[in-house]
Amino acid sequence: MNYASSIKTAGLVALPPWRSRVLFGVLLLCLFGLTVRAVYLQGIHNDFLQQKGDARYSRVVDINAHRGMITDRHGDPLAVSTPVESIWVSPQDVEATPQQVKQLAQILGMSSAEVKKRLFDTTRDFTYLKRQLPPEQAEKIVRLGVPGISLHREYRRYYPSAEVAAHLLGFTDVDDNGQEGIELALQEQLGGRSGSQRVIKDRRGHIVEDVASVRAPKPGSDLALSVDSKIQYLAYREIKLAVEQHRAKAGSIVVLDAKSGEVLALANWPSYNPNNRAKPDTRVMRNRAVTDLFEPGSTMKPFTVAAALEAGKVTPRTVINTEGGVLTIGGRKIHDTHPEPFLDVAGVIQKSSNVGAAKIALSLPPQTFWRSLSETGFGAQTGSAFPGEAAGRLRDYKKWLPIEQATMSYGNGISVNLLQLARAYTAFANDGELKGVTLLKQDVPVVGKKIYSEATARAVRDMLEMVVQPGGTAPLAQISGFRVAGKTGTAHKLEGRRYVNRYIASFVGLAPASNPRLIVAVMVDEPAGAEYYGGQVAAPVFSNVMGSALRLLNVPHDAPLDNVLMPPADIIKEEA
Repeated sequence: MNYASSIKTAGLVALPPWRSRVLFGVLLLCLFGLTVRAVYLQGIHNDFLQQKGDARYSRVVDINAHRGMITDRHGDPLAVSTPVESIWVSPQDVEATPQQVKQLAQILGMSSAEVKKRLFDTTRDFTYLKRQLPPEQAEKIVRLGVPGISLHREYRRYYPSAEVAAHLLGFTDVDDNGQEGIELALQEQLGGRSGSQRVIKDRRGHIVEDVASVRAPKPGSDLALSVDSKIQYLAYREIKLAVEQHRAKAGSIVVLDAKSGEVLALANWPSYNPNNRAKPDTRVMRNRAVTDLFEPGSTMKPFTVAAALEAGKVTPRTVINTEGGVLTIGGRKIHDTHPEPFLDVAGVIQKSSNVGAAKIALSLPPQTFWRSLSETGFGAQTGSAFPGEAAGRLRDYKKWLPIEQATMSYGNGISVNLLQLARAYTAFANDGELKGVTLLKQDVPVVGKKIYSEATARAVRDMLEMVVQPGGTAPLAQISGFRVAGKTGTAHKLEGRRYVNRYIASFVGLAPASNPRLIVAVMVDEPAGAEYYGGQVAAPVFSNVMGSALRLLNVPHDAPLDNVLMPPADIIKEEA
């Protein structure tokens, strides 16, 4: 009996012989295809397998660049970056017991639920557990030995002066990028460039070998500011005391080197601590000395007089009919706090006569007056490059009404920031040469722009000296051993289109008057109580800061030590 007969006898169906041959051929083709694919992947195009293999143990990690240090003009640190550790996890590799999760939560100051969520969130390949920990805290986490948890070296900004220079320096975010102030303005120079490195990690996520540097980090550049940290502290202390003493809303102060325009100090109160990562109120963070505009009041009168002197309309001894302290223009009245029938131009500055200033301004063609104010820097930014600096407001002269030209002469209808106002006074300190302002230390002489003749600048400076003498509006600005020149301002605040009984008290002065070295500008916003005049509120701040700063800089005296002459206390007043 043959095989086919046997199959048939057994009741089985015989398969065609060709099927086995087809199946063998298919299997042979599959084997051939697999062989070709293996040769292709391993011998010709092996990048894919190499990448998959590297992904099991190889990583490219970022290397943060060290941020440049900020120092004052003498090299004292104002902002430094300190190394810190950030804790990150690879959820796919995490192996943590409930006890380890609890310990992690205790060390990090987090809830166990939050830690557990981050550790085992497998929808992510990478997540931070917590950033910027002190080294000793990070070491405690390392000792737990939890697989999948790794350290990443970063840098955290530290500000030794804290609140004292907060508005000037600003701060950085958690990624060490500048957010405010100098940190933001000079981010490109300070920030540097991050690098990267390829490393090998074990199954626990720990780096066991550095393979290669993909890109070396480029550290940021160190910067020396123009600021003197000692004068900065003086300025901060005095403006804080003034705001608190007079229960004011806020206050600002600027100290300039009169010869170079360098900012030696800039402070505001209220302030904040940039070392505290909890974000403060944005109103506290605002650098009022640069970003806030206000009507300067009578601190504008010297520029009105300077414009008229340059145009040849008046001399210091020209007598002005001040109308007994009341002048009506277009149905509106201008008043003087201390009415006088007649004052010479020097007396207009000393007594701070609004009527006298208005008449001097109206003697000028509008275009001439506007051009003089514009050349002095009003209505334009100072060039400090500080983020958010306001340009101020100086309206086009073609749109002026006579009453507007008159009120602008004593600082109403024009707006400035405090840094801009301080800069304008450099023209009187440098015999008519207006200096630019800078926040960086200057090693070469600074060339300014000539806007007044030497005779005009010196004449105005002489008038400003009269302001601080008995009979002037600011005897409290006097300094023992130094001649002082300056001007007070007391301006009603404008709300909507109406002036209200809230005030800006200000004083801008320079010393020594014989050869000015420093300019100090003070502004106090909304002083409360009986004292709200610039001569009462801002002038004493000027005196304290200027006197201490001149002594710190060893500036020679230009007056006897007993030169301070005070009138009776009830006479120390000025214009409203």
